[in-house]
Amino acid sequence: MPVQRLAIRYRRIFWLTVTCPKSKDVVTMVKAKGIVTLGVLVCLCTGCGTGTESPQDKQTNQQTTPVSTTQRIRAPAVAGLFYPKDEKVLSEMLDRLLAQAPTHAVTNLRALICPHAGYEFSGPVAAHAYKTLLGRSYETVIILAPSHYAAFDGASVPAADAYETPLGKVPVSPKAKELANKKPFVLEPKCFVNRPGWARIASKPAPGVGEDTPDTWEHSAEVQVPFLQKVLKNFSILPVVYGDVDPERVANVLSDVIDEKTLLIASTDLSHYLPYERASQIDRQTIEWICSLDIKSLAAPAARESACGCGPVLTLMHLAKLKGWNPQLLDYRNSGDTSGDKSQGVVGYAAIAFCGHDGGPSSQTASGTGAVASSTGTNPAHAQAQQPEQFSPEENKFLLELARNTIIGVTTGSGLPKVDPATVPAALKVSKGCFVTLTKHGQLRGCIGNILPAGPLYQAVIENARSAALHDFRFPPVKADELDDIHIEISVLTEPAPMQFDSPEDLLAKLEPGRDGVVLEIGERKATFLPQVWQQLPDKVEFLNHLAMKAGANPSDWRGKNVKVSIYHVVAFEEHK
Repeated sequence: MPVQRLAIRYRRIFWLTVTCPKSKDVVTMVKAKGIVTLGVLVCLCTGCGTGTESPQDKQTNQQTTPVSTTQRIRAPAVAGLFYPKDEKVLSEMLDRLLAQAPTHAVTNLRALICPHAGYEFSGPVAAHAYKTLLGRSYETVIILAPSHYAAFDGASVPAADAYETPLGKVPVSPKAKELANKKPFVLEPKCFVNRPGWARIASKPAPGVGEDTPDTWEHSAEVQVPFLQKVLKNFSILPVVYGDVDPERVANVLSDVIDEKTLLIASTDLSHYLPYERASQIDRQTIEWICSLDIKSLAAPAARESACGCGPVLTLMHLAKLKGWNPQLLDYRNSGDTSGDKSQGVVGYAAIAFCGHDGGPSSQTASGTGAVASSTGTNPAHAQAQQPEQFSPEENKFLLELARNTIIGVTTGSGLPKVDPATVPAALKVSKGCFVTLTKHGQLRGCIGNILPAGPLYQAVIENARSAALHDFRFPPVKADELDDIHIEISVLTEPAPMQFDSPEDLLAKLEPGRDGVVLEIGERKATFLPQVWQQLPDKVEFLNHLAMKAGANPSDWRGKNVKVSIYHVVAFEEHK
């Protein structure tokens, strides 16, 4: 059983101590519901050894706050494994990764989601997130990290005074010990640790038997620190390792602790070791849940394998709802993309920023030049797209009732509605593209349509309503008992007009948020967003990042070659709520 799940299985833990016959050290054993876990003794005895918690102190990096050499230092566990052990090599690697990442337009940054694999694989994605910190100042960085090796109750904060990496030492915030007095936080609780296989070649000696803490070997927090040392100055960290704990309880406590000088980082990778196409599909769904703050879906048992850091991410999503933060996808790739090897199982990585509501969407271009991406009104594509035809209230009602009757028919088994063409208004017999969008309690429940005209409009509404209810692969089919909660909106499209642009910046300048529906083609991949999507994604870069992902491409692929963009306009009408 994976060690992460032991904390779920053993919800009520108390402790026995026995003597290890090999080392005579005290061994901590887990006992739950009256059953002693003998495997703990075997595991800990196998890893018997001595050694101090940290190697000899090194010089403090100029970008970190000095730490007294008399304090307890948490030595790096994965230097030389997940990232270079040599200071110069590590520094140059981080410089290269940050230089290769684009500058994203992010305002009032409050939190980040970052991956935690080896830098060779997840470093390019993490750099998208950490580059947003350049030029910013934070006093405390709270790192929310999942436990890969330790099973325990609560959320563990370290007793160490500082974390050390090859770049120097970073102090642990005094808030750590304050937080330990507030449940569900706890100061380095007793735990069952299943030491990783690489522990024998780790960059620090193993502690004595029974002395492992939740963060002794935990890499998910440690790998964030060198990046932070590169982009921030004069800051402290507060690593929190998740055991068996309710993410919402953690969020409620942190809500009263964080301020404008606090940055949160949720450490997680996405799907693990799935075939490339399947991994991409699952990861895009996970990212959609995160960016729409769909806590229920991400917390569902079926989503358990979608991200190893679900706990930290769910805490961040709860905080985003409490604080009014808006998620913004910066990058998504998997190890197949970053390593070039897509033949084996891959691991997914995402970089997502959370911005305070008072900052609003940025009007900067992705190049960071500060140019406002506004429309000049002379773009030929806008003239060609023209204004959509308006329908009368009676015609709107006719189509909405047709869509409603279609959904009733396909969910109850009564079949599609029978329509006498003689009763159809002439304007609704014209061939037009249209989309039917279903929502439930304000959340998307299905959306299917055709961009190009494909037969009389009223027939297209019937077909798209049926498909939205039954065949949107993102959702299970709508059931009859949901009908009272389903809300219908219909969008009728003008024919798409090709947009001419010379560069990604030129494309950003020509798009008109709130007005343009966008068709994005990247090679053979193609997807569209209706103009209504601008309400959820008002930032142009974020809009195109998500649209590229919907097409099955990487978020930044819209910046590349062989990219085509067309725009269209819509007239939209919906049922009365």
